[in-house]
Amino acid sequence: MADIDWRIRGPEISTCNCNWGCPCQFNSIPTHGHCRAGVAMHIDEGHFDGTSLDGLRWAAMFAWPNAIHEGNGEALLILDERADEAQREALLGILSGATSEPGATVFNVFAATLSKLHDPVTAPIEFELDPDNWTGHFSVPGYMDAHAAPIINPVSGESHRARVMLPEGFEYHEAEFVSSRTRGQGPVPLDWTDGHGHICMLHMTPAGPVD
Repeated sequence: MADIDWRIRGPEISTCNCNWGCPCQFNSIPTHGHCRAGVAMHIDEGHFDGTSLDGLRWAAMFAWPNAIHEGNGEALLILDERADEAQREALLGILSGATSEPGATVFNVFAATLSKLHDPVTAPIEFELDPDNWTGHFSVPGYMDAHAAPIINPVSGESHRARVMLPEGFEYHEAEFVSSRTRGQGPVPLDWTDGHGHICMLHMTPAGPVD
């Protein structure tokens, strides 16, 4: 199915329970030995095999008992309630990783590590981002509430900016690293403060991130 033409472009906020920087970004073991994450995206521009995805949002909740690459993870996909049936199927086609080239996108890579995929949920998704101050927020009533803000220098109290480039990354090629605070309930509980977060402009096709 990787020959289906699709593209999504827009801001993404990703949060996880690891310390700032997230060891996974550098092929290291997660801070606490396990990983939990909450992610959301607003699609500024997008399509899937002729179906427009402009203006839609999606979110996801993840949990792995150990490092992500060791598998046995679980996930809940949350689709924008404003999407019609064709758009929901399109979003699932992308988020499931089934329409990506093998190993090319974060969707395909994560799918290979999951042993349990909960039934997808359709719900309202709130998404806000201030790219100038690198703050953001997304929430799904009854499931998840996440906040992102700059990392604070413990001595000066000022914002500590950190930007990372991954030229061969399968989610992004450049992202601003921030601090996250996330709460989640339901089949994939989430709960942390001062965790890792990153904000990026996600521009993805079946072949992977686009510069």
